[in-house]
Amino acid sequence: MSEAATRIVAIRHGETDWNLATRIQGQLDIGLNQVGRWQAQRLGEALADEALEAVYASDLTRARDTARAVAARAGLVVQTDTGLRERGFGVFEGLTFDEIEQRFPDGARRWRQRDASFGPAGGETLTTFYTRAVAAVTALAARHRGQHIAVVAHGGVLDALYRAATRVALDAPRTWHLGNASINRLLASDAGLTLVGWADALHLEAAAQAGQDEFSA
Repeated sequence: MSEAATRIVAIRHGETDWNLATRIQGQLDIGLNQVGRWQAQRLGEALADEALEAVYASDLTRARDTARAVAARAGLVVQTDTGLRERGFGVFEGLTFDEIEQRFPDGARRWRQRDASFGPAGGETLTTFYTRAVAAVTALAARHRGQHIAVVAHGGVLDALYRAATRVALDAPRTWHLGNASINRLLASDAGLTLVGWADALHLEAAAQAGQDEFSA
C-alpha cells in the first residue's frame, strides 16, 4: 500500500478576524488577519524540507494565501480547486453563533446536533458537503499517486477528512482539534484515507514562545 499511497499534508487556513468573532464565513471570501499571515509564514518554514510535489488550495483568499506561503518555500505554484471550499452555509453566513441561535433556533438546533440532512437555506446539507470535500481530496490524491502533496482548505473540510480517515460518523460529536495553520497528515490509497498525524502546531507554539522570550529578555 505504501508504494501506491499519496502522502497528504492537510491544512486549515490561517486565522481570520471572523474566526475570532465566531462569525460564520462559509464561502464568503474573508482574508487572513495579521496573526493568520504570521501563521502562514511559520507554516511555510515548517514544511520547507517536505519535498512537496504539488500544493492545492480552496480558491477562497484565506486558504489561497496560506497555501502561497507553503508553495513559495517549495518552489511551486498554488493550484486552486473549488471542491476544497468551506461548506456553503447559506443564510447563516456572516452571522455569529449567537445571532444564528436567535434568528434560526430550529436550524441552529439541527446544526448543533449534526443532522446530516440539514442545510441552511441557500446552503449545503452536511451529507452533500462531506461527499464533495472528500471526493475533491480523493481525486487530487489519485492524480498524484505515490507522491507528496499539500492541501490547504477550511475547518469543515478538515473535519470531513478526519471523519473519512477514522470512519467516524457524520453525526458523532467532534473530539479533535481543527487549529488554524496546524499540520495534519493523511495517506490516500485504494483503501481510502488513513490518518497518520493530527493537529501538529509545534511550529506555531515554538515561534510564539521564541518571540515571548525575546521580548522578555
